[in-house]
Amino acid sequence: GISVNGCQATVRQVLREGDTLVLRLEDQENEINEDILPVKMEISTVYEDEGVIIVNKAGGMPVHPSHNHHEDTLANGMAYYFKERGIPFNFRAVNRLDRDTSGLVIVAKSRMAANQFSRALKDRSIKKEYIAILCGSLEKKQGRITTHIKRQEQSIITRCNCSEGEGDIAITDYEVIAEGGGLSLVRAYPITGRTHQLRVHFSGLGCAILGDSLYGQASREIGRHALHARSLEFQHPFSNEDMVICAEVPEDMARIIKEKIIVED
Repeated sequence: GISVNGCQATVRQVLREGDTLVLRLEDQENEINEDILPVKMEISTVYEDEGVIIVNKAGGMPVHPSHNHHEDTLANGMAYYFKERGIPFNFRAVNRLDRDTSGLVIVAKSRMAANQFSRALKDRSIKKEYIAILCGSLEKKQGRITTHIKRQEQSIITRCNCSEGEGDIAITDYEVIAEGGGLSLVRAYPITGRTHQLRVHFSGLGCAILGDSLYGQASREIGRHALHARSLEFQHPFSNEDMVICAEVPEDMARIIKEKIIVED
């Protein structure tokens, strides 16, 4: 991917005045992961430029292929999206959402963009806001949750709060927007990015996310857990522009908010 004066080069080559350096950022055909099958599906694109594409993932859609999910993931849909445009593409999701969590997913369009986003994640400079519907009422209407989270013994999926030294630190800021019908509407801002962090944190406060059958219980009101990644704030990997991207709350959650929590006159 590096050439100097038209000849292939390595990162060790010393440049001299007058040299022409070319860096190839785009994926090439022989680099594509053939294990991800292109599958035509509806993808809601919120923003796209030369370095990044941001999609509003539907609840119920896995991000990556896994056991029993080989052709119904966001990765499959994105592979088709770029194949139709004749653009070689490898799927590089920057932030990862649970299958049933809806909302914004950043996809880096090159290795360089992915590397920049990886640094931003480590620096915690990507700001994320979620909307959640909780069962019950939180004692404190705003605050910070700080725990340690680990994988629950004898489970490859479930996580749990634990004592310091047993797991990774997990930090979430939150504020209650409204309450009604035995439910709470909450904005949540995860500072760290642990697996199932918001689900574990709110369950640990005695107010599991509505419809979360893993950390609470299933609900007739909604066929998934009521959690939506609403907004992302980050610095663009190439232009360094400050970006703010938002996605509306999906219909299944919006209906519950309107009918159960905020009842219009």
